[in-house]
Amino acid sequence: MSKPTSIFFFVTALAVWLCALSIKALPGQDGLFQFGLIGDMPYTPIQEREYTRVLEAMNATDLAFVIHVGDTQPNPAAGTQRCTDDSYRVTLNSFQSVRHPLILTPGDNDWTDCHRVREFEVDPLERLAKIRALFYPDGRSLGQRALSVESQANDGFHSKFRENQRWAIGDVMFVTLHIVGSNDNFGRNPEMDAEHMERKAANLAWLRAAFARAKAENSKGLVLMAHANPGFENYWPHIAKSRYFSPFVAGGVLPFHSTAFGDYVAALRNELENWNRPVAFLHGDTHLFRIDKPLYSEKTDRLFESFTRVETFGDADMHWGGATLDPSDPQLLRFEAQIIPENVVNRRVK
Repeated sequence: MSKPTSIFFFVTALAVWLCALSIKALPGQDGLFQFGLIGDMPYTPIQEREYTRVLEAMNATDLAFVIHVGDTQPNPAAGTQRCTDDSYRVTLNSFQSVRHPLILTPGDNDWTDCHRVREFEVDPLERLAKIRALFYPDGRSLGQRALSVESQANDGFHSKFRENQRWAIGDVMFVTLHIVGSNDNFGRNPEMDAEHMERKAANLAWLRAAFARAKAENSKGLVLMAHANPGFENYWPHIAKSRYFSPFVAGGVLPFHSTAFGDYVAALRNELENWNRPVAFLHGDTHLFRIDKPLYSEKTDRLFESFTRVETFGDADMHWGGATLDPSDPQLLRFEAQIIPENVVNRRVK
């Protein structure tokens, strides 16, 4: 066989192999596929070992992609090696060990709260710039199998927000929004408030663009992913709050906590008033695994049945959330807890 012929067959075989890797990220013939959800981990040396088991379990599962919804770093006020280039590289290496595409949306521990580090002075905005440069290669995800993604940085008006990303699989759109805990970096000082307002404007534009694109492309559903728990309960109608808080609040005084998340909840609610296809909001932040329907229509005071919130496991419960997208299911998405037996603490306590 001649050398040019050998090269031709080698290139052809390589192309087929790469194509096969890409096909594994796509739905099966019935359109069904799964993806993984993690967040708020690892925080401690023990959790680092448990986190390794989480990654191993996901690597052993056929997933279209994995989303980490932020807080890859421990609380900056405690522990060792946080908010440093070295700690970011450790996180990046762990992401690159995942055989699936992996997407990160940042959390407050990753940059916002880095001002809490006691041993040395840290500029949260400089750390944010580092995260953007390190974790967001142009046009693709992290992980051993890359997934093509669109970035908000490409729209010309929000060029710095490369972390806000969008992709579609099986006629379902997936969108990340850079919304973080610690009140979305609002209320600490004027510089951080300015950062918050600029990022909020970008997030709201990206959110509205996601719904507009989903409608234009006749998407079957929309999945939104962010770090922060936006506190949907703050915006419930009176009767829903009464039912929820009655076991805890005497005298009918219902709580309301003013936060920086109100604009996000309002924008999401407004979009849902005009689109009745399944929408999911996946987040971390408060470390309570839950699947519920916590968003109510301002017009009817009834919940949006098409909207599902999923909060994943996090410190100190080291497990992961599994999602199945099934076009034959009217709700489109099914979520369930994926428990790592070796990480179940109660089985080890005597």
